[in-house]
Amino acid sequence: MVQAFQSRRVVTPEGIRQGAILVEGEKITAVVELDQAPADAVTHNFGDVAILPGLVDSHVHINDPGRTEWEGFETATRAAAAGGYTLLVDMPLNCLPPTTTVAALKAKRDAARGRCHVDWAAWGGVVQDNQGDIEALAAAGVAGFKCFLIHPGIDGFTMVTEQQLRAALPHVVRTGLPLLVHAELPGPIEAAMETLAGADWRRYSTYLQSRPEEAELAAIRMLLSLCREYEFRLHIVHLSASSALPEVCAARSQGLPVTVETCPHYLRLTSETIKDGATLCKCAPPIRRRENCERLWQALREGVIDLVATDHSPCPPDMKRLDEGSFKTAWGGISSLSVALSVMWTEGRARGFDLTDIARWMAEEPARLGGCGKQKGRIAAGCDADFAIFNPDGEFTVTEDRLYYRHPLSPYLGERLRGVVKATYLRGKAVFVEGEFPGQAAGRECRLPEHEK
Repeated sequence: MVQAFQSRRVVTPEGIRQGAILVEGEKITAVVELDQAPADAVTHNFGDVAILPGLVDSHVHINDPGRTEWEGFETATRAAAAGGYTLLVDMPLNCLPPTTTVAALKAKRDAARGRCHVDWAAWGGVVQDNQGDIEALAAAGVAGFKCFLIHPGIDGFTMVTEQQLRAALPHVVRTGLPLLVHAELPGPIEAAMETLAGADWRRYSTYLQSRPEEAELAAIRMLLSLCREYEFRLHIVHLSASSALPEVCAARSQGLPVTVETCPHYLRLTSETIKDGATLCKCAPPIRRRENCERLWQALREGVIDLVATDHSPCPPDMKRLDEGSFKTAWGGISSLSVALSVMWTEGRARGFDLTDIARWMAEEPARLGGCGKQKGRIAAGCDADFAIFNPDGEFTVTEDRLYYRHPLSPYLGERLRGVVKATYLRGKAVFVEGEFPGQAAGRECRLPEHEK
């Protein structure tokens, strides 16, 4: 059976065109003119509603197994489908056990079985004492590795010092896989905290002072130096400090294999607009000033920032300390899987970007980072038939019933956003349509083929 997905706005890597996407089984076979679709094809005509490649989020905390009361495969992938995502790459911490051994990876696979509405993959963890597990994790199918240069806010996943990172890097290099790094160093943060004794932690300005840009800048300088020495694939996650961008740019001009992501919350929210006690806006690194936000947008325009990932980091409501409003004790994480595309389109459209930019930042480049670029993230022959059916002209108000993840917390509640996900297709089958999730959970693990590692 051939299916033909038709639209006057098909978003391909080459641009936006009218056409028909031909699908046989689970794969795209061709993108043709509207009048070239086979007469006997099962036709899905979306008119002026756009067809984007299924989005890929390379930075998600699913927290399964072990902390499904925070989030889990079922709820995270349901929210993803509602947001136009067809692949999530799960971070190795916040789950129990953390994904730092092959046995823990197996436990994650067991937890995911039969519960995913979209596809998934796993990052492995680099921690203080698991250098001997790194190459085994790569052989077992992780997409790459994640480490922290500062305490991650939760026990069980240890940060690494420069010395410990040096012990791990030869193993990472042999895998050929990327190392994703939370780039903040403790020193500048500890120094800032010493100046904040007696400060009012309900004030967002206090929290912002406690995570200075220098912490990111110093970490990135150290990482770039190590990248020159070891020649590993370095990826900076959730960049918030625009002051680090010139050094990243210079490193790339020297040929260093460095990529960078930022997040929707750094591109919409600004410190000037965050109210005191609004702990739903707490994340690390922090949301900074409007001028910094605009510099991040400029870096996206210039290609210095490669991709946008959500850093979906949910927790139970009581951990956000909503009653006391303390930025010191609240969990640092922002959940946005189901609305991230609309957040990005609202802000991007206002700055003159189009849907090809969105598709590159939120589908093609994250898929490439996750090692699945040959099958995910693009509307092209040979790729999986993964689509987000997106009305770029629609609008909606963010309400709890539109969030779909386990705990409906969001700094975007009550905001008016542009762009509505109408449906999501995974390998040619609908997994989300107008608020419903048809069929059984058919998501599966996306593993990097051995010959491509």
